[in-house]
Amino acid sequence: MPLEMNREVFITCAVTGSGSTQDRSPHVPRSPAQIADSAIAAARAGAAIVHCHVRDPQTGVPSRDPALYREVTERIREAEVDVVLNLTAGMGGDLVLGPTERPLPPAEGTDMAGAAERLEHVLDCRPEICTLDCGTMNFAEADYLMVNTPGMLEAMGRMITEMGVVPEIEAFDTGHLWFAKKLVADGVLKAPALVQLCMGIPWGAPDDLNTFMAMVNNVPAGWTWSAFSIGRNEMAYVAAAVLAGGNVRVGLEDNLWLARGELATNEALVERAVGIVERMGARVIGPEEVRKKLGLTKRAPR
Repeated sequence: MPLEMNREVFITCAVTGSGSTQDRSPHVPRSPAQIADSAIAAARAGAAIVHCHVRDPQTGVPSRDPALYREVTERIREAEVDVVLNLTAGMGGDLVLGPTERPLPPAEGTDMAGAAERLEHVLDCRPEICTLDCGTMNFAEADYLMVNTPGMLEAMGRMITEMGVVPEIEAFDTGHLWFAKKLVADGVLKAPALVQLCMGIPWGAPDDLNTFMAMVNNVPAGWTWSAFSIGRNEMAYVAAAVLAGGNVRVGLEDNLWLARGELATNEALVERAVGIVERMGARVIGPEEVRKKLGLTKRAPR
């Protein structure tokens, strides 16, 4: 497929994530107030969308507590700056197996919830977007699986669609895009869909450019997509995504560093991404243009 550079680019900031980064940088927000403040700062820096997880305010450990999501949502919506809200729905599919000779019963750290429970905070907070991790994957940890079965994804997809929330399909490998196309073909998700290409996460799609273009070429024509890579290649993928026709994501969920020895903040990462996009000759678009482009509806919580 010939490259067609995107000239109207939106930036997503992934504010805190669910990785074990809480003690690796003082800039990783923990409390709802810190997460909201960091999201608002990223929006002021040029992010049209903020992608939010929540954490236990005391320990920084990732959480699914709907009350924490409600507080983050309300704080962001009450701010003077406008931004599109994207909440994760990826929690609740964590399976940690026991030793290789006795994998069952599941080990400590397992958190397997039903579809409705995984989406409780989405139904309550009514964000414009929520994520849908479109497949099961081995992660870097030896015995940890991110579990999203076809039946679970179909159930969650139907619920998200019925809520009037736009799902952002998180694709960690080409098979996830294959299944996403089936969900659309079956009427579970609406077309054109929204996709996030997640590169460089062990053991999904590596972030070499050949694999990246294989992912891009598996996104159907007319769908809107963004891409990111983790760690030191985060900013390189800002340029790669725009050049290949997509949008971009940056943030402390994906990378803690602005330069060697210099810890990043979310707003600094967004500012760096804005500079790259604009120096490529593209324009960074804001939240209202994103809502029109994606058919989003901004709602108050229930």
